[in-house]
Amino acid sequence: MRVAITGAGGRLGQALMRSFPASEVRSWSRPSYDLDDPEAAERAVGSDRPDLIVHAAAWTDVDACARQPDVARRRNALAVGELAWAAVRGGARLVVVSTNEVFDGRSNGRPYRSSDPTCAINPYGASKLEGELAARDAFLERPGDLLIVRTAWLYGPPGNDFPVKVIAAARRAIAEGVPLRLVSDETGSPTSTSDLAAGIALLVRDRRGGVVHVVNAGRATRAEWGRAVLAAAGIETPVEHVPASTWKRASQPPAWGVLESDLPLRSWREASDDYVGGIASPI
Repeated sequence: MRVAITGAGGRLGQALMRSFPASEVRSWSRPSYDLDDPEAAERAVGSDRPDLIVHAAAWTDVDACARQPDVARRRNALAVGELAWAAVRGGARLVVVSTNEVFDGRSNGRPYRSSDPTCAINPYGASKLEGELAARDAFLERPGDLLIVRTAWLYGPPGNDFPVKVIAAARRAIAEGVPLRLVSDETGSPTSTSDLAAGIALLVRDRRGGVVHVVNAGRATRAEWGRAVLAAAGIETPVEHVPASTWKRASQPPAWGVLESDLPLRSWREASDDYVGGIASPI
């Protein structure tokens, strides 16, 4: 089976490249595959003739998406539609990776199921939801060959993710003699890219279609996750819980981003501890 992975150089793309046999995988990244190029998908499919495409490429800078919604729509919606139609014409199956931000965060404390109605509240979520719908339109006659995987709060190599930022912020706070401020009113499903990639590979082998949610088990506020990161890194510093409104942002993320996983992945705490143990040294 020939597997093409878009965004192969990114956080999730790298994990996906490790989750399929190297002899089967084709890497689709810039400049040859560019979300801003309307012809890129057709060229890539025509060149490599994949049996399966896993679309991990996206513009995930949520605040930048809010500042430039037209660019967000180009990269997260129109590009998905172009890829989906190219996949259909080329006879390929398609996996589209999506986000918890297709929901508005107002589920009254219940994890979102894959069957729940969507309602995006920011340009990033709206662009990702439009991408989902574009892929479904393309695969109307082959719905079993399309899999939409929603996930949340991803982290993993090569860094510059939430755990890495928390560790860096803690070290600055210690140096300045001030408490580390952590957001306590945003709750989600912290998810390891390696666990997500393995889950996607399993779903592909099972020829799963439709919409699924794949996240590590459990839920945490940003503050709870931050405290877990500090504990796993062996860092002790005073922590102050603050609301998300403490920092002005261009976007409004859903306050509740918890998904009910359709795959039984390990707990977010176990996955996060494993990751942090490999990137941090105590201070």
